[in-house]
Amino acid sequence: MLNLALFDLDDTLIPIDSDHAWGDFTTHLGWTDADSFKRQNDAFFRRYATGALDIREYVRFATAALREHGPVAAAAAQARFLAEVVEPVITPQALALLQAHRAAGDTLAIVTSTNEWVTRPIAVRLGVGELIAIRLRRDAHGWITGEIDGTPSFREGKVTRVAEWLRMRGLGWTDARITFYSDSINDLPLMLRAQQPVATNPDARLRAIALARGWRILDLFDSLS
Repeated sequence: MLNLALFDLDDTLIPIDSDHAWGDFTTHLGWTDADSFKRQNDAFFRRYATGALDIREYVRFATAALREHGPVAAAAAQARFLAEVVEPVITPQALALLQAHRAAGDTLAIVTSTNEWVTRPIAVRLGVGELIAIRLRRDAHGWITGEIDGTPSFREGKVTRVAEWLRMRGLGWTDARITFYSDSINDLPLMLRAQQPVATNPDARLRAIALARGWRILDLFDSLS
């Protein structure tokens, strides 16, 4: 039996939405018009929060500036984003939670609806080798097209992608004991498949469901000001 600890990323392990923050960072770099981009980015974020996001439309929007500036400039921006935006918000609480699962011998994986380009460096920084994120389709030169490759790891798609991950290892749902940490109502489908769902910094709707079902609630960032 595989003991598998799955973690959503944004507002679960880190107290920001990395997708939204990356968008803001592109404005900081001068890659996007501040007013126009913020208006659209905030609108997409509100749709995500209510469960109404069109993930394919959002990925095209979120990767537009990245695609325009190309891989060299993008790599430099990616490193700055990790150092300037993500690193300062990584908390001892999150690192301790991950370490507790490592110490227990669990296999760790991040399962996120943010794309792999934004999240791979964050997963590496957190010491989590397994990342299930939105895969980005590449063109003949290996650069991002703005389209999603395969099933997006979003809402019900997280269940599909975790099933694929297990199948690649010759496993099924009955071969794994899954703990899943998430803050978002969007992740309810995967929480319902986990033996140990943990509502972590949960939004209001997920908190209500967790209370009704007797799920563990973890407010990981309570001590943050």
